[in-house]
Amino acid sequence: MPTALCLLSTESWLGAVYHQKDSVISLQTTQFKAHGGKLLAVLLLPYLLYQGNPAVALLVGMSLTLLFDRPVVGLSSFYSKYFLQAAIVLLGLKLNMADMWRINADYTVFVAIYVVSAIAIGLLLGRLIGVENVSNALIASGTGICGGTTIATLAPIIKASAEQMGVALAIVFLLNAVALFTFPAIGEYYQLSQTQFGVWVALAIHDTSSVVATAALYGDQAASVATTVKLGRTLWLIPLVVVASLVAGQGSIKVRIPGFILLFILSSVLGSVLPMPAALPGIAGLASKSLLVLALFLIGTEINRQTLRRLKGRVLVQALMLWMLVVPTTLFMVISLVG
Repeated sequence: MPTALCLLSTESWLGAVYHQKDSVISLQTTQFKAHGGKLLAVLLLPYLLYQGNPAVALLVGMSLTLLFDRPVVGLSSFYSKYFLQAAIVLLGLKLNMADMWRINADYTVFVAIYVVSAIAIGLLLGRLIGVENVSNALIASGTGICGGTTIATLAPIIKASAEQMGVALAIVFLLNAVALFTFPAIGEYYQLSQTQFGVWVALAIHDTSSVVATAALYGDQAASVATTVKLGRTLWLIPLVVVASLVAGQGSIKVRIPGFILLFILSSVLGSVLPMPAALPGIAGLASKSLLVLALFLIGTEINRQTLRRLKGRVLVQALMLWMLVVPTTLFMVISLVG
């Protein structure tokens, strides 16, 4: 009997030791996940800024979040928004106001045809596939105008649920990432000029951040053209909000022009009419590119496992079909009509 008690006591002691060991390992793993991603982000950011490639920054940010299964940067969506807007405003200093006016005048009809056609075809596709009305409107409008910004603006007006909004945003994020990595190679293959590539990405890519980042990979002139055309496309949010509010039966209609668009125009005016140091445009361009890299890195950290799990169902089919129609159509238009 004493021997049995001794064996039981030994087994209990060993069990307690193993349990304590598992607890320590679990705690260490949790701490590694909590702090390892942040440490790697701090170590990698200087290299990403030195390299200056927004596509790589996006990939690294996404990889860190997926690897550690948690956000590696707090408030990433807040900071990425303002870094991107600052990058666009600084880019205005490099763009002559007369050139900006000419670009907008040249491609206003292009943008109008694209926006109206993309939204109409998107709504029709969604109805044919059987996508419910709210998600259908989010995907069609997001593809037609400004991706995540349009979705976030439209969602409360048409009373979209958090899940519907999350699915639409997840799809847009991933399509933007695909565009960022593939469009420059397509542009090189078809030997697109800087202007042609800038107009194409301004039409075919959803979000402003990805438009500017993709165009910047192709060249400075492409980035200037793409930014100008894309901001003109973003202004279509105004009639969209008015129409959506009327259809939804809202008594009051609130329309706001994004402040950074006005600041972009102001910086372009100042850069055009005021005497500037010769080095300033170069410094502004470098600062703009660095902020763009930071913005894309932070956007990448927002793509997590939950985002990937949302990529399913008829909404995804609608978004893919619409985008696969938009990309070659706009490319053909640009090759045929843009000099």
